[in-house]
Amino acid sequence: MLRIMSCVIYEHDPVFLVLAVVTLLFGSAVTVRLFARVRRTDKAIRRLWLTLAGLIGGGTIWSTHFVAMLAYESDLILGFEPVLTVISLFLVVATTTLGFYVASTSRHSYRIELGGLILGLGIGLMHYTGMRAIYLSGIYEWDTTFVVFSIIFGGAFGMLATNRIGRPNTRYSHYGAAGAFCLAVGLMHFTGMSGFTLTPLDIELEVTRLVSDEILGAGVLIVMALLFLTTFITSMLDLKNAAESSEHYKHLALHDPLTGIANRLGCDQYLEKALSETADSVANVAVLSIDLDRYKTVNDVHGHAAGDHLLRTLSQRITDILDNGEMFGRFGGDEFTAMKSDVFTEREALDFGRKILDTIREPVLWKETSFEICASVGFSLFPRDGIKPFELMEKADLAMDRAKMQGGNCIIGYDEKMDTAVKERHVLAMDLTNAIEKGELEVYYQLQNDANSREISGVEALLRWHHPERGMVPPDIFIPIAEETDFINILGKWVLHQACKEACEWPRAISVAVNIAAKQTCDPEFPAMVHETLLKTGLSPARLELEITESGIISDTAQTLHIIRQLKNLGVRIAMDDYGTGYSSLSTLQNFPFDKIKIDREFVKGIHTSRHSSAIVRSTVILANSLDIPVLAEGVETEDQLTFLSEQGCQLVQGFLFGKPMPNADLKAILAARQDRDFVADDPVLQRQVVRRVS
Repeated sequence: MLRIMSCVIYEHDPVFLVLAVVTLLFGSAVTVRLFARVRRTDKAIRRLWLTLAGLIGGGTIWSTHFVAMLAYESDLILGFEPVLTVISLFLVVATTTLGFYVASTSRHSYRIELGGLILGLGIGLMHYTGMRAIYLSGIYEWDTTFVVFSIIFGGAFGMLATNRIGRPNTRYSHYGAAGAFCLAVGLMHFTGMSGFTLTPLDIELEVTRLVSDEILGAGVLIVMALLFLTTFITSMLDLKNAAESSEHYKHLALHDPLTGIANRLGCDQYLEKALSETADSVANVAVLSIDLDRYKTVNDVHGHAAGDHLLRTLSQRITDILDNGEMFGRFGGDEFTAMKSDVFTEREALDFGRKILDTIREPVLWKETSFEICASVGFSLFPRDGIKPFELMEKADLAMDRAKMQGGNCIIGYDEKMDTAVKERHVLAMDLTNAIEKGELEVYYQLQNDANSREISGVEALLRWHHPERGMVPPDIFIPIAEETDFINILGKWVLHQACKEACEWPRAISVAVNIAAKQTCDPEFPAMVHETLLKTGLSPARLELEITESGIISDTAQTLHIIRQLKNLGVRIAMDDYGTGYSSLSTLQNFPFDKIKIDREFVKGIHTSRHSSAIVRSTVILANSLDIPVLAEGVETEDQLTFLSEQGCQLVQGFLFGKPMPNADLKAILAARQDRDFVADDPVLQRQVVRRVS
């Protein structure tokens, strides 16, 4: 060790020695960083970083050696043979590249250290090849012990350098690798030079084409400058690409991949920025929550491709109509949000919502189908309804829920009363999902009678919910909740099964009508479910009548028609419910094979007070009779209404005149009491008395 220290201190020029150390320190730091990059990249870019690591690493070793040789104080050095000098550079670059390549081909095996060993041996190969390139005026000898130790030091610390990068265990492993690289080069050089003995000869040697110290020094500086410049340019390009990639990933993180508009995170950031910019202003910020109506139907019937096309089209259309200070984003599924800054009145928020709603209502073409959907929109205002982003979002959602409760296709602003109402609604939704298991649901039946003979022709099944705490929950409360939560399919299946099962136990084989939700008519599995129910319960298909509303037909005409035809093939009858309240048209009656038309109770209620109601009833009966379709009028409560309907040719009636909806036990009692058909037919007054008494 003393021999080595003596060699370093007394046999080298301090200026050049410092230059060699600086070159080694800087080069080793860059080299290990490049080698780490090699291990973190793949394919073509990996070869680029490997080549660069080999050039910088080999150049650092070569430059350190020859700068140190320039620092070696001896008048006996005549110059450097150019060919061997250049060969030594190529040798060290090749072995360094090879060592890094071997060390980078494995994540855990011994090849990591094997690559470092190749790196260390390459340092020794370069050193002794470089020494052969020196022309000396004398005779030199090598101490074998120092030569062996120099090679051992180079290999050992080379292995440590690759080990620290290949098997990092602390955040400082890069520094350890750079230190090991410095020791591999430094100890190898100075240990070897400690075993170098030069004996001068007093003779003149004739040498030609040698490289002088000055030229070699300039060459070393140029080589290292070019290598470091290459590294700098490459690093800058890499940083630029990384910045572009970072912006790209940032864009992906803040935008919806399907539509290209802002996603939930992007909307949150936009709202936070908008609120901070408006904090010192008198202006408001409007936050809109938007939910598409009947989007799930499009997705289920026409497939996800159609649903995706619909979302992309609507997003592009709305984005195109936005003004400064307005944005539109997607939270997921068919849930969207919109925001508008510099809002001073609630009217401006309403106008902004209507602008979006009108755009959503425009038809969207998909292949040969035209989708016409609408949306439920709710909005909140900053700072009136909240000052935090999550508060404004929640209250806009509450307003949107209220819009859905009112049938959708509208925009509603937040009101404090909504909090209690919506929370109550959510509690009911949770209770409803457990109502079947807890036995809280029951099917009631309302009589359907012949308008002339008053004989019972059938019944309509109506669901009732006996809540243990709230009592009887009205159907117009819990049915919309079931539709919103998609529980309606489970509920509808239970009602159908229960009605068919109980109908099989009745004393008389009358028909039973069951209401079908719009979502059920769009379910391709619905006909199979009906068939399975009939088989399990044993009810004849001819006794089952399914009532479908016009809204369920319009949502997807082609799919509904296909399902109705499948049901008809089973022998089940189909009735159009609430005729006249929706999109009634001749084409609907012509295209769909209905077995019955039900006139809505609102028209029957006004037949004696409204010319329009009576005209609609008359025209409906005339139209249905011309098509040989029976007509049933709902909501018949008086004898005058019954007389009017009978005179117009209406065949069937349903209403409180003949009894309110009743449990299955009461219905069975009525049917049992009417076993004697002649007795009942001859005394209609007694018939009504029995019905009312039992009801």
